[in-house]
Amino acid sequence: MPKVLVSDPIDQAGLDILSQVAQVDVKTGLSNEELVQIIPDYDALMIRSGTRVTPEIIEAGNQLKIIGRAGVGVDNVDVTSATRKGIVVVNSPEGNTIAAAEHALAMMLSLSRYIPDANHSVKNGKWDRKSYIGAEVYKKTLGIVGLGKIGSHVAAAAKAMGMKLLAYDPFISTERADHLGCRLVDMDLLFRESDYITLHIPKTPETANLINAEALAKMKPTVRIINCARGGIIDEAALAEALREGRIGGAALDVYENEPLEADSPLRSLGKQAILTPHLGASTAEAQINVAIDVAEQIRDVLLGLPARSAVNIPGLYPDALEKLRPYLQLAENLGNLVGQLAGGRVELLNVRLQGELADNNSQPIVVAALKGLLSQALRERVNYVNASIEAKERGIRIIETRDASIRDYMGSLHLEAKGSLGDHSVTGALLGDGEIRITDIDEFPINVPPTHHMLFTRHRDMPGIIGKIGSLLGSFNVNIASMQVGRKIVRGDAVMVLSLDDPLPEGILAEIMKVPGIRDAYTVML
Repeated sequence: MPKVLVSDPIDQAGLDILSQVAQVDVKTGLSNEELVQIIPDYDALMIRSGTRVTPEIIEAGNQLKIIGRAGVGVDNVDVTSATRKGIVVVNSPEGNTIAAAEHALAMMLSLSRYIPDANHSVKNGKWDRKSYIGAEVYKKTLGIVGLGKIGSHVAAAAKAMGMKLLAYDPFISTERADHLGCRLVDMDLLFRESDYITLHIPKTPETANLINAEALAKMKPTVRIINCARGGIIDEAALAEALREGRIGGAALDVYENEPLEADSPLRSLGKQAILTPHLGASTAEAQINVAIDVAEQIRDVLLGLPARSAVNIPGLYPDALEKLRPYLQLAENLGNLVGQLAGGRVELLNVRLQGELADNNSQPIVVAALKGLLSQALRERVNYVNASIEAKERGIRIIETRDASIRDYMGSLHLEAKGSLGDHSVTGALLGDGEIRITDIDEFPINVPPTHHMLFTRHRDMPGIIGKIGSLLGSFNVNIASMQVGRKIVRGDAVMVLSLDDPLPEGILAEIMKVPGIRDAYTVML
């Protein structure tokens, strides 16, 4: 009988499911060294946030088939090491969706009617009704930043309460927003017109301090802001100052830049216009049961030889097949990421053409890897090899798959075409003889460059001096160029230039590049 080690506290409902197919040992509070010693005896490991699954633990787990994290993230699991060893890693990406959405709605209503302060007042022997005259949400405008699963549930509930809905999400189609009853708008309009603003986005370099002093200045003086998503999306000092000065109506926060919230945080000194809770978004009995059941069922299924539904790496591939396809999967993911950024967030169509040796392989993992890359800018760590196809379908992305085994310029190559909000773009990539990944084509212009973290692409007229002008401009902003290549079809016609950079471009430089005579388009890409 298989053996499952549970190294963090898990709801009994999950343990009961595992017990149907395996011997379950619950051993919590183990050190890394203790886990390394006992993990060779187990076929599965179930954890929450307390256990850190290091490469040493994974290397010692010679019988491990699956690692299950009863929660949303897998930041405490070395997924790369698990994938290399052929171990499936699963989580529960939707287990706390309802809990988080309901908490955001509860915060909004509590903020509108001053419920926490009124409750405290009555319990202290007062009967002060005049100090707690609230506001109705009916017919008010709710601005939703992020229309993922949680944001969508908030939208449905708010619509039922008679609220008008605005939404900002550059990765959601107009049709999807219409179905939810939301009007898609830009961020500035959402800030200006909303009576309530609720955030449902991850923290990324682009969303850090999204709500800052400049953004707050655009909002109504009566606006109420709710954040049950991630700390760091709001500049807390700027928010506290705006609340103290009465420039906004209120704020309800469940998450913070640093947790626990510092004792000297300016947020703690605010009155009834601020509600603070200690990261309770997923803290419901139902959510804890849901994540335990979800992950336990996936561990059970994998032990029975069935696929997992929420794997964050590559399910259903044996190590030898994985070893053969891994370079192609990385190629597909890089190209999907690249063409997604070139075409814009709202991609409507992705054409995937497998060429040469690649055309003879199982195409599904390749297509899924391309979709994972395509959606990575929108969903970050939430997109994986299992849910990429579902996420693409929900966003209305149409997939066309073709094969052409006659193209034999490389061992195998992949061509992606995407139709998005910034137009139609295509990229081609290939594996060289030594397995190195190369981008070989951008919008039908031949190039030959390896993908790098920071890249600048330009479309320009092939004319003397333009390369030097771009180089000088970047140098004036202290941007170091690692490599540069130009692709063209005819002399003095259109051309593309690809620059690999050591650092991201400073703010404002892209606008300066567009002023250079002969430049038609310029894009920055992060891979």
